[in-house]
Parts: sequence; structure tokens; C-alpha cells
Amino acid sequence: MLIRNARVVTRDEEFTGTLRIENGVIVDLERGTTSAAEAEDWDGDYLLPGLVELHTDNLEKHLAPRPGVRWNIDAAFVIHDAQVAAAGITTVFDSLRIGARSDVDMHSRDLQTQCVQALARLSACKLLRAEHFLHLRCEIAAPDVVNVFDSMCTHPLLRLASVMDHTPGQRQWHDRDQWRRWQERHGKLTDEHFAAVIAKLSDGQERFADRHRREIVARCMELGVPVASHDDAVIEHVEQAAAEGIVLAEFPTTRIAAPNVVRGGSHSGNVSAIELAEAGLLDILSSDYVPSSLLTAAFELVGKAGWTVPRAMATVSAEPARAVGLDDRGAIAPGLRADFVRVRMHDALPVPRATYRAGERVV
Repeated sequence: MLIRNARVVTRDEEFTGTLRIENGVIVDLERGTTSAAEAEDWDGDYLLPGLVELHTDNLEKHLAPRPGVRWNIDAAFVIHDAQVAAAGITTVFDSLRIGARSDVDMHSRDLQTQCVQALARLSACKLLRAEHFLHLRCEIAAPDVVNVFDSMCTHPLLRLASVMDHTPGQRQWHDRDQWRRWQERHGKLTDEHFAAVIAKLSDGQERFADRHRREIVARCMELGVPVASHDDAVIEHVEQAAAEGIVLAEFPTTRIAAPNVVRGGSHSGNVSAIELAEAGLLDILSSDYVPSSLLTAAFELVGKAGWTVPRAMATVSAEPARAVGLDDRGAIAPGLRADFVRVRMHDALPVPRATYRAGERVV
């Protein structure tokens, strides 16, 4: 494949250039154009590296499109994958929450097992457009989380784990009233019910959280699986993670511990990613639950934080790839896998027009 008249964005610069791909790998990149008849003219559209997403809960929306509705798992995976690829994401870490804290928790062990089986099955059948890996989000205050982790830790696509504690009064939900307001989006809680839930969750946190965190981090170190901390709020959280050998601070909730670029602030009142970007504290962006926001957020860094396009694009390509040891992708450069996306700007909105994985168009 030969592409000309593309606005190429590399790790360090952008320019109008020509790109040649052979056998799924970028073999040549030059400034200027070519007169070769077989070259595909991109009309000045951006040629950006394929996006690398380390954390998305988007699959959950398709598994449970409405409260109480459970969708076919394979069908949910396929449409999740299509949505991800259409957003320009060529490598995605499907975030699977493990650890149940209530009988009605949708993240049951049975569902978790079915999800990891579906991921392996669909990937082996080459039915997925993006390349999918597994990110186990470990709810350390849940009584069963270590057992579930042990049952999944040999999955061939496991590449990342995170340790998190969503107990009211901890980290993201340090303000219990804020947690209550979030829970009440589906209906009001009585004071008695609220107090009972808080007591049960706090008891589990005291009994399990510290021990489970140590056990899961130790297992990941033995397996060579990178670990992320989650919702760090104070300097002690950062120091603990560093001492444990944790390599990523995922969704820090305050500036001192270092999110939302597109919306301008976190839905739960935490620090804005734009503020972190302006302070030079932001390395990697995540779409979390809206895949299309990843590319938009990168260009928001250009418009709102004054970053260059190459620097902004690195937060959604080169930096996340490097953080998890994927050295064969994440940038437009000879020798790397030909994962890239064609993007046209509509005013300030980047619109993905085509997505390529290993040189093959998937969307």
C-alpha cells in the first residue's frame, strides 16, 4: 500500500508526506509526494497512529443496555469492537471488573468467566477488527477477587491489571454523600438503607482490601503483568504504589496525586485532565466509557492546553503502548506495525474516515 498527500503525524512532528506499507509493516516514510500511479491520494487528511486504549468499560454498556437486561455476550463483543475500531482505536484493553460485593452485582463470576472466554474465542477466530487485550480491574475489597484473579491470570490476552477500591469513604468516593448522590440516579435511598449499605461495604473494606491488594500485586509481579493503581487521591497513595512497583496511576482524582478532557471536568467532581495537562502531569488519555472521546480528547489538548498535535497524539498512541510494553506500535515510523487512522477535521472536530490494523483496512 502506498499513500500520498497525507498530513503525517509522527512522534515528534507533522508534515505532508508519503507512506509505504508492506506485509503489514511501515517500510518507508518520506516528506513530499510521489507520482506513482498506485499511490492513494489522501487529500491532505491526517494520517495518525492507531489509538491505543488501556481502559474501556464500553463492553459493559452492550452487555447490559438497560438495567436488568442481559445481552448475548458474543454479540455485545462484536458491536463493542466495531464501535472501538470506528473511533480509530486499533489496540484496546477491555476492562473487566472482577470481584462481587453484592448478590445483585452484574459483575458475577459466571459473567466474568463468559467474557474472558468470549474474548479468547472471538480473537482466535479473527472476528475482531481491533486487537483486544484483557485488563483485569480488581476490586480489592470484594471477598472473592483473589480467587477470580487466580482463575483468569493465565488467560493468553491478559496484559494489564489494576487494583481499585470503590468503597464509600475511599479514594474516588472519599465523600460518602457524593457516592450517595451517584447511587441515587436510579432511585432514592432511605437513610436506613444508606447506613446499612455503608456499614456492609466498610466492613468488607477493612477485612479484605489491604491483604487482597498485596496478594494481587505480588501475583502480577510474578507473572510480569503491569499493574495500575486506581483513583489515587493523596500523596500516600502515590508513595504506596511506587513502593509496590506499580507503573501507572490510573484516573488520579486530585492534582497532588498526579480527569475529563472532553467534558471539562470529572463526572464525580475530581480533578480535570486539562488542569493536569497544563501542569505537565498528563501522560496518557483514556476514553473510559465513550470510545469516540479518545481522539476528540487528544485534539482538545491542542486547542485548550496549547499542545502540539504530535505531543497530544502521543497520549493516545505511543505513551500507552510504551507503558504496557507494546513496542511494535504506537507511532508512524518505519519498522513499526502499520496501525493508523485517516482523520479529517470538521471545524475543530476530528472525524475518523478509515482505520487500518497491520496495513489492512478494518473500518
